[in-house]
Amino acid sequence: MDPDKLFEDVFEKYCAHFNPGLARLVTFAGFGIEMEAEGCIITDHEGRRFIDCLGGYGTFALGHRHPKVVEAVKRQLDSLALSGKAFLTKQVADLAAKLAEITPEGLEYCFFCNSGTEAVEAALKFAKATTGRSRFVSTEGSYHGKTIGALSVTGREKYRKPFEPLLPGVAFVPYGDAAAAVAAIDDKTAAMIVEPVQGEGGIIVPPDGYLRELRKACDAHGALLIADEVQSGLGRSGYLFACEHDGISPDLMPLAKSLGGGVMPLGVVIGTQAVWDAVFGPNPLAHTSTFGGNALACAAGLAALEVLLSENLTERSRVLGAKMKAAFEEVARRHADLVLEVRGRGLMIGVEFRMDEVGEIVVAQLMKHGVCVAYALNNPRVLRFEPPLIIGEDLVAQVVEALDSALSETESLLAELV
Repeated sequence: MDPDKLFEDVFEKYCAHFNPGLARLVTFAGFGIEMEAEGCIITDHEGRRFIDCLGGYGTFALGHRHPKVVEAVKRQLDSLALSGKAFLTKQVADLAAKLAEITPEGLEYCFFCNSGTEAVEAALKFAKATTGRSRFVSTEGSYHGKTIGALSVTGREKYRKPFEPLLPGVAFVPYGDAAAAVAAIDDKTAAMIVEPVQGEGGIIVPPDGYLRELRKACDAHGALLIADEVQSGLGRSGYLFACEHDGISPDLMPLAKSLGGGVMPLGVVIGTQAVWDAVFGPNPLAHTSTFGGNALACAAGLAALEVLLSENLTERSRVLGAKMKAAFEEVARRHADLVLEVRGRGLMIGVEFRMDEVGEIVVAQLMKHGVCVAYALNNPRVLRFEPPLIIGEDLVAQVVEALDSALSETESLLAELV
């Protein structure tokens, strides 16, 4: 089909049957129709190629269509795709055992689902069942999902307000402020839920020791600690799990996004034996999922972990992330009137601007230079860069050059408006 006609057809169907506002938003930023993707490159309907630094909000840690993950899924499809649910499934057993092996000490049991928000929902339910309590402490600017429970502990009113009343008894404290969290956690708290590095909040890195203080406060009051590693986990932060920076073990850890290897949707919440005894001891069917833990998704997860570990991508994220951040900081110094700060950990980097709406302009300019990014949902002043962990130094250099050019062009555009 002619590219223009293809675009018109897709755009009209979005507007008529899917999400008109989203269609207008993405086309304003210069995004077309994604047609193919391989490794770190997305190709659109006009044949334009983009370095993917958005990475599906952290989904594509292994890049697009990693051959080992694709092959594992194809091979699995020849024998068993979705589970019959009445039988045991080898892929579930193998993936659960592998996750128990590599996660922080004490995390031994898995519940598989299909997404991060489902994993968070399960974690909230499990915390209530384990403690017999209903109150939660979360953080301002946090993002934990958009289903009712996950939304209730998500720290931006813009997303919560239209759907209120949500779950009662949720307190929000400033992120990174250990004293505020310690003051909010009490004997009625079921759990504190926290991102070890805030993603949608604008790639916010907490002070060293922050998670240790939360761990101590939860232990003191018999509350659970939920470390939401949906975006920061599996090598993204330069640690296999971002909570390892402070050397703590949570009671519950939701994972998703990159766990499916960029090929299959896959989520999981991993917890301690004490939690599993409380939730599933009285009733092994207390929490279930029709599609969670299907053989295809678990095969993808096993292959993804094999690639992540065998290719040492966590260390690669740490080293390349430090280089990318340092290069961004140099660019920021040349554009100090626009850029407030560069921050991040591993290949999870945020560039914050001094003014509103600058991020939208820079996204559009970066697209012209063949780099795909987006601003953080809870802080539009921040562009977040989450490229595949397999990205090469040559592509990193191209991204840095593109950012420099995009900022120069943005400065020129703003000057014309003055």
